[in-house]
This record gives sequence, C-alpha cells and structure tokens, in this order.
Amino acid sequence: MSKKPNKLGKKPKDFSDKILKILSKNANKSFNYKQICAVLELSDTKSRNEIIKDLKILASKKQIIETEPGKYLVKASSQEYYEGVIDMTSRKTAYFVCDELEDDVFIPFGNLNHALDNDTVKVYVYNKRKSRKPEAEVVEILNRAKEEFVGVIDIQKNFAFVTTANAKMYTDIFIPKDKINDAQNGDVVLVKIEDWPKKADSPFGTVIKVLGKPGEHNTEIHAILAEYGLPYDFPIEVEAYANKIDTSITPNEVAKRRDMRDILTFTIDPKDAKDFDDALSFQVLENGNYEIGIHIADVSHYVQEGTILDDEAYNRATSVYLVDRVVPMLPEVLSNFACSLRPHEEKYTFSAVFQLNNKAELIDSWFGRTVIYSDQRFAYEEAQSIIELKSDLIPAEISLTGKDYKVPTSIKEAVLKLDELAKILRQKRMAAGAISFDKVEVKFNLNEDNEPVGVFFKVSKDANHLIEEFMLLANRKVAEFIGKQKKTFVYRIHDEPNEDKLFAMQGVISKFGYSLNLKDKKHISSSLNKLMEEVNGKKEQNLIDTLAIRSMSKAKYSTENIGHYGLAFDYYSHFTSPIRRYPDVMAHRLLQYYLDGGKSVDAENYEEKCEHSSNMEALAAQAERDSVKYMQVKYMQDHKDQEFLGVISGVTEWGIYVEIIENKCEGMIRIRDIKEDYYTFDEKQYALVGAVSKDLLQLGDEVYVKVKNADLIKKQLDYTFIRRK
Repeated sequence: MSKKPNKLGKKPKDFSDKILKILSKNANKSFNYKQICAVLELSDTKSRNEIIKDLKILASKKQIIETEPGKYLVKASSQEYYEGVIDMTSRKTAYFVCDELEDDVFIPFGNLNHALDNDTVKVYVYNKRKSRKPEAEVVEILNRAKEEFVGVIDIQKNFAFVTTANAKMYTDIFIPKDKINDAQNGDVVLVKIEDWPKKADSPFGTVIKVLGKPGEHNTEIHAILAEYGLPYDFPIEVEAYANKIDTSITPNEVAKRRDMRDILTFTIDPKDAKDFDDALSFQVLENGNYEIGIHIADVSHYVQEGTILDDEAYNRATSVYLVDRVVPMLPEVLSNFACSLRPHEEKYTFSAVFQLNNKAELIDSWFGRTVIYSDQRFAYEEAQSIIELKSDLIPAEISLTGKDYKVPTSIKEAVLKLDELAKILRQKRMAAGAISFDKVEVKFNLNEDNEPVGVFFKVSKDANHLIEEFMLLANRKVAEFIGKQKKTFVYRIHDEPNEDKLFAMQGVISKFGYSLNLKDKKHISSSLNKLMEEVNGKKEQNLIDTLAIRSMSKAKYSTENIGHYGLAFDYYSHFTSPIRRYPDVMAHRLLQYYLDGGKSVDAENYEEKCEHSSNMEALAAQAERDSVKYMQVKYMQDHKDQEFLGVISGVTEWGIYVEIIENKCEGMIRIRDIKEDYYTFDEKQYALVGAVSKDLLQLGDEVYVKVKNADLIKKQLDYTFIRRK
C-alpha cells in the first residue's frame, strides 16, 4: 500500500518509525492514535490523519496488533532490543556496539537520550529494511561509564557551566550556584554529574575539586589523572597503615624461606628508576649448567588480603607512569623502600629458579619464597657497556656514580653469560612465531621546573632484551606450572590479530613498497617481524609501528587461558612486577597457595578482578599517552618560529596529520589552510588531491611545517603547511 502525493506534490510524512519506537518502548501497553499524537506533540488534523493511516499500514504488515478497535500493541517479533555500549564520535554522532550484532549501529544525535560515550545502554534498533542501514535509539541507560569530568568553569550571576576539552563529551555541565563550592571563574575543576532532568539540555553537576588555573603544569597533570578517575595521592589512613608495617628482616621469617643471600645477585633498571621489582642471581653448578634465579619483590608478604592497604592497591590496580612523575600503586614506604630490591640490602622475594644448559634448554625449575642480597645495581646503559665492550670498566659518561669504576670479574662474566643465554631464548621465541615490537618511545629531558627542554628516543638494546627474556621465562613457567594442574590462575592473554585491520594495514604499507603475508598465523608473525626490520630507522617507521600495534588484539588479564599470540606462548602470566601491577600480587598469592597444597579457587571471583585490572591498565595507558601529548604541545610552544620537516602520518576529509621527524610531535593541518591548491579528500587513494594541479598529499610524503597553534588544555597541535620537501 503506497502513499500518493498530495495536491501540492509533497509526499505525506511517514510516522511509522516513530510509532514503532513509542510502542516498543512501552511493549506491554496498547496505544490509540490520540495517545501517540500526544507523545509526539502533534495537534493538527493532517498529522492526526497520517498517524491513523500509518497505524493501519503497520497492522496490515503485522508489525503491530490491533488489540481492540483503534488500540494497538507492538508485535513481540518487532521488538529489537539489545544491550551494549555507546561509542561516541567527535562530531555529535554515535554508534551502538554489541556482540550480538554483526555491525555497529548508527545512533543519530537526537536518539541518544542523554547517553554518553562508553555508557552501557539498552537500545531499540529500527529501520531494518534492505534499502536502509539500521539505526538505533537509546531507551535506557543501564550504567554510566563515568560520572566525573574535568573542565573549565564559566561562572555567571546565578549559575555556572563547565565545558570539557573531551571531544566526545557533546554537552557542557550545568552547575547550580550553591554547587560551585570554592571555584573561581576560569578554574579547571573536577565535577560530578548528579542528575539529568528529562527535558534539560545539560546534565546538572557539582564541583568536587578545584584543580587550578588552565595551562599551569600541575593543574594539567592533575587534570589528566582526574579525567580518567586516577588518584594522585594516598588517603591519610592508607599512608598511616603502610608506615606502621614491620619491614625488618627477621630470623624467624628467614627460616621459612630459601636463603639465597650468598649467591651473586644484581638488578638492571632504567637509570631514573626508584622501585626495583626484579633481580637476577647467577651461579655455575658443578655439572656445568647455570642456576639462574629471577627474584621478585615479595609484595604479598607486606600487603595482606582484607586490609585497607590491599583494598587501595586493588582499586588502583597499577602504577601510572606520566612524563614527569610516577603515581605508584603502593605507598612510598613499600614501593621505594621495603619492597624495592635496592643494592647492598637484604630483601624478601618470591623467586623462580631455573637450571639451564649452554643451549638455554631448561633442565630444572623451582618456585618459592626466598631471601636475597643484591650485590650491584646497574642502569641499562651500564649493563649495555659490559655487553658491547666485554669490559669490566664502566665509563664515567654513563655510570650512575658519574665516575669511571670497575665491576667485579664475576659480575662481568655473569652479565655476558646471561646475555648469551637471553639471545638464544629470544631466537627460539621468534622461531616459534613471536612478534618483535620495539616501538620507539618518546622521552623528554625536563628541567627542574618540569619544563621540556629536549626530546630523545628510548630504544631497546641487548641489556633490555636480557632482562626481558628472563622475565618472560619466569612469567611463562609460573603460568605453565599452574595451568597444567588445571587450577584457576590469573593469565595474561592475547588473541590473534584482527583480520580487517591487517587488510587495512596492508593497503597503507603497500604505498611504501611493503607487504604482509596473511596466509596463516605463522606467516603473519614472520612477515610482521620482517616488516619491523625493514622499516627500522626509516621516516615511516613510527607510522607503520603504530599501525601494526593497532592491528593487534589488546592483551588483557583473564582466568580463561587462550595463550599469548604476540609472544607465541601457550601459557603466560604476569608475575614479575608486583610493586606496580596488582595482577602480579594475585599471581604470587595463588602460586603460594597452590604450593601449599590448596585446591582450585573460585574462577568467577578472580575473573571479576582480572576485568577490573584490565580496565584500570587501559585508563592508565590513556593517561600516560595524554601526558606525552601534553609535553609535546608544551615543547612545541617554544618552537613556534622554527620550520620542521615532517612526514604525513594521517589523511582525513578535514585535513592531514604530520609527524615531525626529529621529535615525533604530531599535529594537524586543516584542508582549508593549504593555500597552494584547492584540495579534496580521495578515500580510495587515501590522499588529498589538488583540483588544479592533481598533485597528491598522501601518507609518507615529507613536508615542511610550522606551529600554528599549541593548545595545552586540549593537548592539540595545529601546523601551518609551508611546502613539500
């Protein structure tokens, strides 16, 4: 039954979708045309007649049922309800993400009904016709992802508004006069949403903390933490509890442990590290094999379950590493002192002790609580010097003391043998299909006021790989030891890469002359490793490294072991960093419990803890990225008159992203600001095309730019296009 055009040639309005939504929201209630008109706020005769017609059409299609003359109820099969998560874009539109649906479903702005990014919601999916893509409307908000937001307050005479810098937060927050608290106009504040009346454009909130003035260093760093709900200090009662813990080494406790204080032991860490989670011990056995101990701070000895200290550590779940500071999981008395494996101090540890032969084959293993004494603390640079020069002399320019010094021959020989064994372990891992991601890390030289005065790149070398391989060995063997007993444990899992993302990556890297073999798991791994080697040191390295990492699934914690794809391990856990990761504390407790003969624990309880730990880790990673971006913007503020050579790292319909080669600072050039031609976005070529010249601006092209704008609050860089290289 089709509708004819009216006399004016206009097609009558179709209210079918709106009727279905109203009936679906009230699935157990019958409506007549008057009630539907009232909900839609329609009072004219023409609209009323259209509603009556559309009700009859829907009934004839059996999408709704006429329960009594003129009253209609939605048919059960027409109810398309799903539960899932909102994924906001930065353009006031959103998508509904749900495992039950094959594709994400578009949600027009008017259908959000106060839902915000990442909220868990119930939606009604409609327009399920072949000619149109389905759309959704939020019918219920099941769980707010967050209720606290950071923004700048604008105080009026009788009220205030807080505007956030978050591009996905599409509304400001209304603050009643009596909820402004101590905030001054223009302050950066943390607000909590308390209510969102149905007909209000903005949610109502209250100021719960004043963070400071925009642009000030501590204000912006605290704002980053507050944005993700991460604390920057400990509650007084937690600090007091930690300070009262007995941290002395007692004969009574030592008697319960394997005493390894007489065995050569040392740590290798970044030169600015304050907490040392792990140490290595080394000795040659009578049979010619090597006994290597991986000794981890015994955090669970001090952090007892059921205490406020444990509750705080669990809530935080991880330390947060910002550019200028560490926000620790544990109070300083533990993280930097009692639990830190500092040189020339006895410490309680939890150890994995392995016997290896010259081929790095595992002959024997032992797990348990120990006591150790660290003979030496190395920075990575110092250990690297021993490996490269095969010398016991540490030169002044890299030594922690600032002077030349010699290490004992026994330590030099231990470092060289461990490096040799680590290289064999790494080779075996790569041959088994592990993927090597040595992504360049951007680091800053800061002055005493935490202002960035220089940029440098951290690159992993042999000394880093030495520590990495033995930590991986401990993590893998602990997980295997418990996994083969079929007992509940906290695993670190990593699924196979996303095929669609790999195909998309293939399209991008082909522009640079590279390719991937996507035939199977083994070929994907080996071709990714080959790609990483080929791009090393090239201008496009950072872009391709980033694309490769994004194509991977996210690693997470779980009691359901599916193995670790990236490392090519069937069993893997996190055991080696309990000072900064709560899952490692759980792994220690479970391992000791099982060593003592305990039965398998409740998996559901631990799965919940794994999910919390994974979520907190993701928030910490976002905060860490934001702090790097903030420092990059701050650094570039002082270089506004300088011309930089950059590489195009992204192309969109609104402009290009350019990453400066010498410092990896990425910014945007808006399409309207490129004056040499009129450019439009060509999706197929993933490039901007000049209307007159037909020239392309595409990924990997080198261009000269200047800083146009450096916005500290939005953590955003805008560049001016100067010319092509």
